[in-house]
Amino acid sequence: MVQKEVVYVVSDSVGETAELVVKAVATQFNGGQVEVRRNSYVDEIDDIEDVIMLAKAGNAIIAYTIVIPALKEYLDRRSVEEGIIAIDLLNPLMNAFETKLNKQPHHQPGLMRKLDEEYFRKIEAIEFAVKYDDGRDPRGILKADIVLIGVSRTSKTPLSMYLAHKRFKVANVPLVPEVPPPDELFLVPRKNCIGLIISPDKLNEIRKERLRSLGLASRANYASYQRILDELEYAEKLMKRIGCPVIDVSNKAIEETAGLILEILKKERSL
Repeated sequence: MVQKEVVYVVSDSVGETAELVVKAVATQFNGGQVEVRRNSYVDEIDDIEDVIMLAKAGNAIIAYTIVIPALKEYLDRRSVEEGIIAIDLLNPLMNAFETKLNKQPHHQPGLMRKLDEEYFRKIEAIEFAVKYDDGRDPRGILKADIVLIGVSRTSKTPLSMYLAHKRFKVANVPLVPEVPPPDELFLVPRKNCIGLIISPDKLNEIRKERLRSLGLASRANYASYQRILDELEYAEKLMKRIGCPVIDVSNKAIEETAGLILEILKKERSL
């Protein structure tokens, strides 16, 4: 039976990065026959000393990702005193970044995990926006951070995706006179709902262009001026009934409208 080499992985965070590096290196020597003993969330000198003693007794290597200066300095000093091989997996690259960027590192453990959490929250928000786009499932209305309502072509979908990239769960609901709004819309807290309106002329222009892009006649009822006036009147009455804040998106970029939405939410939720 092949004797496995022991490597103590020490980290002031989870230690996943160090373990993956150790295993990647080990495959270059003995097919990965290495036993990794992970020591996570190390934040005391005593924790370091325990690992030092174990590594010395087992003639093992220490691989570490420690960004707290006092702990790193102690581990470096004690490993030299005890004749233990201790490898800092972060410091060479950290020094290179410090030199290149002319900035000091934060020396704060767990930042990678925070970045991962932010990333997964963003993905979750994007998936939410897709699932509850265009009122396809009214159950999402009560789960959303933000609910956008408005007639067709008021930028509800692109706004939903933009806000999702900022980690907000957004549902949007089209307002159509012939289709009763979902009951859930009247259960949403006022501060979570935003109404989007647009000038009749701008909407007429946008809808005609949309029909042209689809190869349809621009005279279709969808783009008729009277139809647009009817839809806007219906939408504004509904927004007043709900009592939600309203934004005119007529000549605004998506980023500008999104900024206004976030300002409104901040103001409403601070009351």
